[in-house]
Amino acid sequence: MSLDPLLHASPVIQIHAAAAFLAFLLGAVQLYRKKGDRLHRAIGSTWVGLMAIVALSSFLIWTIRMVWVFSPIHLISIFVLVMLWLGVRAARRGDIRRHSRTMQYTYFLGLALTGLLTFIPGRIMGRVAFGEDGPTPQKLMVFGSVVVVLAIIGTIVAIVRHRQLKASTGTPAE
Repeated sequence: MSLDPLLHASPVIQIHAAAAFLAFLLGAVQLYRKKGDRLHRAIGSTWVGLMAIVALSSFLIWTIRMVWVFSPIHLISIFVLVMLWLGVRAARRGDIRRHSRTMQYTYFLGLALTGLLTFIPGRIMGRVAFGEDGPTPQKLMVFGSVVVVLAIIGTIVAIVRHRQLKASTGTPAE
């Protein structure tokens, strides 16, 4: 693993990657901490700004060209921008359930899932993770194991958090 491919990428790609990484971390914090307080709103506003940077900067990245300078990845950026708008609008209207679901979908579909796609061989993050020689069976096993372990940890934390919330409101856990 080497950051060299990323450090030698264009500034737009560096900004895009840095904003995505920060949004990934802040989003994880936001998903598992107390909701509705001042810190939640501050982290949320920062996360929305970072996600907007990620989505908007993607329109300046043209490494995969399918229709002129665009690719299906750019459709995800449009999805993210629409979801951010819908999520913020729902929060401002007091529809917290819709706000919560919208932001969760945006995090998982627009950031976590698409983040995994950046590790496709030949892409910059693929070269960062697997080196210039690309993925070998051993590297893929390690990478896959890390992804599975993180998914398991995330699922366990989500279940525990869900049960804690249900217990604190007096509602039976599902």
